[in-house]
Amino acid sequence: MTVAAETGPATVETIVAESFQEWSRAISASFVPLLAQGPRNSAFHGTMRARVLGQISVVEVTAGPHAVLRTPELIAKSTGRFFKLSIQLSGSGRLVQDEREAVLRPGDLSIYDTSRPYQLTFDDDFRTLVLMFPHVLLDLPAEAMGHVTALRIPGDEGLGELISPFLVKLADNLEALSGTNGLRLVRNALDLVTTLFNGELDQMIETGRDPHLLLLGRIHDYIEANLGDPGLSPGTIAAAHYISTRHLHDLFQEIGTTVASSIRQRRLERCRRDLMDPVLAERPVTAIAARWGFTDAAHFSRIFRAAFGNSPTGYRNAGAVTSPNVGAWQVSPGADASSPGT
Repeated sequence: MTVAAETGPATVETIVAESFQEWSRAISASFVPLLAQGPRNSAFHGTMRARVLGQISVVEVTAGPHAVLRTPELIAKSTGRFFKLSIQLSGSGRLVQDEREAVLRPGDLSIYDTSRPYQLTFDDDFRTLVLMFPHVLLDLPAEAMGHVTALRIPGDEGLGELISPFLVKLADNLEALSGTNGLRLVRNALDLVTTLFNGELDQMIETGRDPHLLLLGRIHDYIEANLGDPGLSPGTIAAAHYISTRHLHDLFQEIGTTVASSIRQRRLERCRRDLMDPVLAERPVTAIAARWGFTDAAHFSRIFRAAFGNSPTGYRNAGAVTSPNVGAWQVSPGADASSPGT
């Protein structure tokens, strides 16, 4: 296996595997631990080209026929919770997760969750783009995303027709993803992904006409629209939807969280993103906190440190060095490239 890294501001790291054994080690090191199945006794060639920007890995994968499985045993050994968005560029692939199966052809998209078992199968030579990022970077509840994993999003109709070409262009221009512009482009990609799957969830809710899901969807949209309001609270949310606060708390308990923690997590993520944004480098930390509803600077600093391991100012100055690693693309030079990722 050869590992090459271009130098300069537009660094694209490349891994080339000349055998399936090398490929098996490389994909586990580059993403999350995976069980690979393929032609162990025949010729195999695979290439990965990647950029890592903050907590987001953008990886172009080109390889021959094989399958990868994320098993419960491998999940139990992992600590990170990530989504992986797959955009089929050539060939075809089959994704299975949560008792759903998506057959992906060029231009199609699908998302899957590394914290639950899944299988990807490629019967012929293929090329795909994978965006891998922590759950917290997607502005949708992870619990809700469980309804749309392994769902084929056609790249030639609806929102997919608008978003797929942009993501395909990322694969064709990895070298351009550098510095401030590269970081903002990848964030824009995640914003588009959020819009895409929010639309799928809305359509699913409307089609099913489940009053419970309809209410949760409206509450989620309301919270998103009012994150900057310091007066946002269970009381105001319940009043806006003509329900009791007890009913509101019960709804959030059913999806494994609380109203307060959901609001706090979303606000902290907005602040983290603003602190990482070079365009906002001159904006005071207190102004960023206030923008997202934190009026007590000392309280904000305490909960930010608890969430991200550094003070807001320290996090900004470190340039996100303290962000969790995403795969082996952030392994320091000389490290064992075949060691499992998180």
